[in-house]
Amino acid sequence: MCTVCGCAEGETKIEAGHAHGHHHHGHDHHHDHDHDHPHDHSHEHVGPDGKVYRHTHGNDHGTIDLGRGPAGTEVPGLSQTRLVAIEQDILAKNDSFAAVNRQLFAAKGVFVLNLMSSPGSGKTTLLTRTLTDLKGRFPMAVIEGDQQTSFDADRIRATGTPAIQVNTGKGCHLDAQMVTQAVGRLPVETSSVLFIENVGNLVCPAGFDLGETHKVVVLSVTEGEDKPLKYPAMFAGADLLLVNKVDLLPHLTFDVARMIAYARQLKPDLRVIEVSATAGQGLEDWYGWIAEGLAKAVAAR
Repeated sequence: MCTVCGCAEGETKIEAGHAHGHHHHGHDHHHDHDHDHPHDHSHEHVGPDGKVYRHTHGNDHGTIDLGRGPAGTEVPGLSQTRLVAIEQDILAKNDSFAAVNRQLFAAKGVFVLNLMSSPGSGKTTLLTRTLTDLKGRFPMAVIEGDQQTSFDADRIRATGTPAIQVNTGKGCHLDAQMVTQAVGRLPVETSSVLFIENVGNLVCPAGFDLGETHKVVVLSVTEGEDKPLKYPAMFAGADLLLVNKVDLLPHLTFDVARMIAYARQLKPDLRVIEVSATAGQGLEDWYGWIAEGLAKAVAAR
């Protein structure tokens, strides 16, 4: 997790009003690491989040595994105990903001979805299609997270939906304080749906509660079937898995059933909806799930 990688502070820019703040995770790194496992030595592992994951480690001929300690990572000069303490401190501060956000949303009957995925999954295309199709059924708003540019927020505003851009600079995820600041500048109506489109990344966003009602992970069929096993925290923490771009399946060798089975190894009751943001397949199921969630949020006010 990026909280323990020794990164320096960076700058976060919230577009509306050009507010600037300091974010404790500003750095630039990539998270898509492929590791070969020529020998099957499997065991269960308790991660930093307290969940048990099953991992496969190779021997000295193939794999260097830096995630076996309590912190789940290695940083030169810092012990595992110190790394865990740093992570706990940062997450505690984040969770305090998340609790405030959640109370605010609950009081207003707002149904909040944290949309997460790797880059290129079609998340923004799916979101703009959703906003277009659901326009007029209930109020909606969007917090759009990216490292730079307002391209995606511009696409969202073109649907007529209020949106605010949060540029994280080198930061690889949104955190709860960013959402707190964004909500203060975004018209979020009572009894509405708020979509938070997180920075494209299957690692760090999984560890940060934003005060959302549900975490939704989007995985496209143009990605690997083994993504759930490579990024277990993301799929173990998700409430809904949207399998996107299913219209491309006739042209691919992607095994949807196998991928879903991998995801349900991590979370047996994970809800899965197969969709195509362009062809429209499965979208009514997705829209029905949103409408049902909003009705529950309104009823709980």
